[in-house]
Amino acid sequence: MFIFEWINSQVLRMDWLSDLVRFFIQNILGQDMDMKVVASIHFFIYDVIKIFILLTVLVFVISYIQSYFPPERTKKILGNMSGLKAKFVAALLGTLTPFCSCSSIPIFMGFTNSGLPVGVTFSFLISSPLVDLASVILLASIFNWTIALLYVGAGIVLSIMGGLIIHILNMDKYVEGFVTEHRIEDSKKIILTRKDRLSYSFEQVKEVFLRVWVYVLIGVGIGALIHNWIPEDMIIMMIGQEHWWSVLLATVFGIPIYADIFGTLPIAEAFVNKGVGLGTSLSFMMSATALSIPSLVMLKRVVKMPLLVLFTLIVTTGIIIIGYLFNNFSYLVI
Repeated sequence: MFIFEWINSQVLRMDWLSDLVRFFIQNILGQDMDMKVVASIHFFIYDVIKIFILLTVLVFVISYIQSYFPPERTKKILGNMSGLKAKFVAALLGTLTPFCSCSSIPIFMGFTNSGLPVGVTFSFLISSPLVDLASVILLASIFNWTIALLYVGAGIVLSIMGGLIIHILNMDKYVEGFVTEHRIEDSKKIILTRKDRLSYSFEQVKEVFLRVWVYVLIGVGIGALIHNWIPEDMIIMMIGQEHWWSVLLATVFGIPIYADIFGTLPIAEAFVNKGVGLGTSLSFMMSATALSIPSLVMLKRVVKMPLLVLFTLIVTTGIIIIGYLFNNFSYLVI
């Protein structure tokens, strides 16, 4: 138990890094940590470095694993399955892709083009930006493993249910014709060497880093602002857990924001530290990553309006339900 707690505090939360930054600010720069500006600087430096370290290591490891599951192999795996099992596996495979919602759409198009049922491909599309292994580790580093695993479970259930509803309603006809026409044959299987896999992993780290670094800085900056400058009473008055509308407001507020989960996690952390309900904070994070306006605009180009509306309704409803469940039962896991 001691070893597990040590790993969680020193490896995941990196308490040593927080102490190091505090020592640098107090003893090298001679600043008073009781000052709001100084506390905000500490929060910003510590969180940015922590997230970038974890992000680099995790994306590299996940990408190396993912190199064994290229789209062609994934399509073959899913193509041999049907029903609930296929949607479950699609949701799980979505957790292996460290992509934002916009980056997941081209893969969704490729899967649909290869002949996979739309219900299966939508299970992947919902899961991919919402739940990935890197975000799970980051969630555990901020909160705890129980919350992280419950979040994963909730995201996978939402992905499966979304794909199932789309399948039952036979929504395949609402995919734009150019996505399903002129289907591309699978390319010749390429055998990757260890060097190829390492190169691929480094490229993925570079690609993800270049895509998310701005959002991480913005997210941590907003988190520092909320954590040190915005009065707790004001936040509680707007989205406090005791208000029935808190989850609804957080979900709606997150939709216009386009950011990876790595950029929204620091904001969710700051909300929780200010007394906002865990479910409310997670609802904001989930809507910002899965229902961002840019991703919906991109998705509108490949599906027709009835399917887009259904997708948005399913994910929004699911996020709200998950938010209220976490709010009402978070006392069991915090």
